[in-house]
Amino acid sequence: MKQPEASIAIQVLPAVEGEKVIEVVDKVIEYIKSTGLNTYVGPFETTVEGDFEKLMEIVKQCQIICIREGAPSVMSYVKIAFNPEAGVWSIDKKVKKHHE
Repeated sequence: MKQPEASIAIQVLPAVEGEKVIEVVDKVIEYIKSTGLNTYVGPFETTVEGDFEKLMEIVKQCQIICIREGAPSVMSYVKIAFNPEAGVWSIDKKVKKHHE
């Protein structure tokens, strides 16, 4: 299997109160999963791997979803690993051994 060209880890922090944060973040995660890319949901961030341009579109859409779901603003923290020639380590390579 070919290594993914890029991976991102994204944490969205919509400016909403209380439990509404979880509702909005769940909508973002639902969208990310709907892309069909390999995804790993963690307690603080969600990691996705694939084509760099597609991942940048996902980052953009995560912001828009938060606003559409009622947040007046959103802060996001994004980590990007990008290596178009050799690829980046997959989610499975990094964490599978810890979940067996």
